Amino acid sequence: MSSASAADSDIGGIFAAIDARDGAAFVAYLTDDATFRFGSAPPVQGRAAIQQAVEGFFATIAGCSHDISNTLSSGDTLVCEGTVTYQRHDGGEVTVPFTDIFEFVGDLIDQYKIYIDIAPLYAE
Repeated sequence: MSSASAADSDIGGIFAAIDARDGAAFVAYLTDDATFRFGSAPPVQGRAAIQQAVEGFFATIAGCSHDISNTLSSGDTLVCEGTVTYQRHDGGEVTVPFTDIFEFVGDLIDQYKIYIDIAPLYAE
């Protein structure tokens, strides 16, 4: 079984960490020198920098919930698509589609790329 296939069966754990807005639990799924790119933001490298970046984002939302609709794996790469519903601090909710690409080294994510347009989250 490839790493991506093994990770596929437990990919819910990383989304649970995100939905809990738990930066420490999130980076536990990453290699020490992982690269993380969220939408059109510049890539961030290393667990500490990634944790700081995601916790900064978490502070801008009141909550979030992911719904995974499809996964595909090939070798050490896993592609995941779905929707995420963000709760805004003003009480509103916004749901947008996303696609994530995870590239694994062993059981940990080394490259994490999120393709999403979060502009609606911050729209008036």
